[in-house]
Amino acid sequence: MNYAKMHPSAVRQLIREGKITGQTSGMCDGYAQGNLLVLPRSEAYDFLLFTQRNPKSCPILEVGDVGSRLVKRMADAGDIATEIPKYRVWENGVMTEECTDISHLWRDDFVYFLIGCSFSFEGELLAAGVPVRHIEEGRNVPMYMTNIECEPAGMFHGNLVVSMRPMPADQAIRAVSITASMPRVHGAPIHVGDPAEIGIRDIHTPDFGDSVTINKGEIPVFWCCGVTPQSVVMSAKPPLAISHAPGHMFITDVKNSLLKD
Repeated sequence: MNYAKMHPSAVRQLIREGKITGQTSGMCDGYAQGNLLVLPRSEAYDFLLFTQRNPKSCPILEVGDVGSRLVKRMADAGDIATEIPKYRVWENGVMTEECTDISHLWRDDFVYFLIGCSFSFEGELLAAGVPVRHIEEGRNVPMYMTNIECEPAGMFHGNLVVSMRPMPADQAIRAVSITASMPRVHGAPIHVGDPAEIGIRDIHTPDFGDSVTINKGEIPVFWCCGVTPQSVVMSAKPPLAISHAPGHMFITDVKNSLLKD
């Protein structure tokens, strides 16, 4: 099935039905995707402050009302508890479960955060002739922990996670220009070139996602990644948190073009 040409509501229905459980890169051409973090109300303010201090890694698309699963602004009555292909449950900073539905875990004090995703600018890159290797190879995007510290807020602290897309140098310049106009989905790259400079020891062994081919003459280009909140959860160790599984996003009803400056 060609998910790239389907409307987000149709894909989300397949996700609710358990017919899609894999990563969402390349689905629903032209529509924005979002990362997820769910926290109890008692920790939600600190995390909201964290997103304000780290807008490049955690650009907010929508924050839910306390206890509400309803996505109001980024989708037409979307359900944040059933319309992501795979979730992760965290207890005291340790992942304890992966599941495809969190309805049974939902609480009246939960607050969800929908965070901009770099999958949202990939269509713009492809339209401009910039290669997106993980889409070409049918894989999840490679993601890496870095040595770049986020600005702490309240209980939340930790290091930045980045996603990587390899490309020729001339295409990298074009990619910078294209993505800089989309700050609500991470904006321009945070690093280009030597991965060791940001603490990545082995470019072929990502911490999340899949390894992709890097051809001779290509350079790695790194963007801030919405998996950063999971790095922060591992560092801050809140009693309970729920996230998306890396690469498994909420697909919104909002066009990427509406998220440009």
